Amino acid sequence: MPSPLRSIRIPAARRAVAHLHPRTAATQAQKRAGDISDAFVSLSGQQFAPLAPEYANLKGRLIKGHEPEVRESWERLLRDLREEIPLIVGLGSKVIPEIDFKDLDHAPKTFSKELRKRGVAVVRGVVGEAEALQWKEMLREYIRQNPQTKAFPADNPQVFELYWSRTQLLARAHPNLMHTHRFLLSYWHSKNQDVPISMQHPVSYADRLRMRLPGDAKFALGPHVDGGSVERWDERGYGLGGVYDAVWRGEWENFDPWEASCRLPVKSDLHQGVGACTAFRMFQGWMSLSTTSAFEGTLLVNPLLAKATAYYLLRPFFSPKRGVEAGTQTTSEALTNSSDFLASDNWEMDRTPSSWIQGATPGHGQELSHLLHPHLNLQQSMIHMPTVRPGDYVAWHCDTIHAVDKVHAGQSDSSVLYIPACPLTEGNAEYLVRQRDTFVKGTPSPDFGGGVGESEHVGRVKVEEFERLVSEEGARAMGLKAWNSNEPDLSSGQREVLDRANKVLGFYM
Repeated sequence: MPSPLRSIRIPAARRAVAHLHPRTAATQAQKRAGDISDAFVSLSGQQFAPLAPEYANLKGRLIKGHEPEVRESWERLLRDLREEIPLIVGLGSKVIPEIDFKDLDHAPKTFSKELRKRGVAVVRGVVGEAEALQWKEMLREYIRQNPQTKAFPADNPQVFELYWSRTQLLARAHPNLMHTHRFLLSYWHSKNQDVPISMQHPVSYADRLRMRLPGDAKFALGPHVDGGSVERWDERGYGLGGVYDAVWRGEWENFDPWEASCRLPVKSDLHQGVGACTAFRMFQGWMSLSTTSAFEGTLLVNPLLAKATAYYLLRPFFSPKRGVEAGTQTTSEALTNSSDFLASDNWEMDRTPSSWIQGATPGHGQELSHLLHPHLNLQQSMIHMPTVRPGDYVAWHCDTIHAVDKVHAGQSDSSVLYIPACPLTEGNAEYLVRQRDTFVKGTPSPDFGGGVGESEHVGRVKVEEFERLVSEEGARAMGLKAWNSNEPDLSSGQREVLDRANKVLGFYM
């Protein structure tokens, strides 16, 4: 088997890698330049509006023949939300399950139960506090040396278009973080045990970083869900795997957010959105580089995983009879809070599907608001993370509604490295081919805005140096070394995906 790093350095081998698979080759083009504001309508100054007429037809097809069942399921869902939302509001940050890194191999049953129900967790002490703080200082120096670094907002940078700094590469490949990812990915399962996927072989996904400063109010990203927007309703998107079919049949209680095999065919970026994710991220997550509490520029989540997902999926099929001007989606905030407006008998299934998919815009993330999704009571049901310290890791399921503080009211920076947990799949291996190429060139990671990126940055880590900095597992996760499909105790699906990934990445020529 050829040396993986040598195969990257040799031009002929690199050309072979780039043309290994038709789907990979077809997606080689860089996205247009941009920053995090391009990924969200609310940050880019656009307005939500009805979509093209084709989406009305799409909605009609989704529930055709199941309209009565969907209506009844909506009633059940609203009843459940009325019961559970007050409970999570009362618990506040205590509703978020926590575990110490040292306890991962013996996780309490109560933690596991709550993680599956809530879809979010904090893992304490994944790396030492001193090491995490040193990483932050290294980042500051890298940014100081490279004032041309693109960031949002431009006049007071908070979110940096950096992917290949020494800090980010060390963090993604850190043995403790990779162990944490294997632990978290293990909560997913597949009905088909032979499906080609491995949660025990996480891959590295290069994402941005945030260093939010006290007083900032521009990075006020409200409730949203990543991994596409209109794609969740589209047969060519999540419909390829039937991910939400139970919801469309009126059986939302049978929707399993932890079933992995149905997500393998999913296309989560049908419209080439800047920052729209094309890899399969089971969990989004970040590593904290600072001590941050509620209202100090931290994360908020809606810990209702399955129920909240069912609600934002079903919301476009229903409209209020009272309290909204005919033909519009607008109403007052006070009225939206009223029991009369929220009452089940005020909501009816649209006789003729409209082209509204509330909060969804092609090429942008799925956003939510109290006015568009009133039964979720997002003003109260978005729960702050408990206080995090440097070295803590926060993870949330890929369907989870999340947001950031509107204003950073703290006294010090709120800094994190965005590092999601991704399983090894053939699709993720194809993404690694593209990501590996951007790493070699120093350009932005493939899902993000294009341009020169860090190609001319002082102090950028090159492939040769990376090999000396990380373990063999860390290099594999970046697509730089082959996986061993002869490992003992592999399932047939794991063995198959390891072989497929090695072929996609150019190790089996």
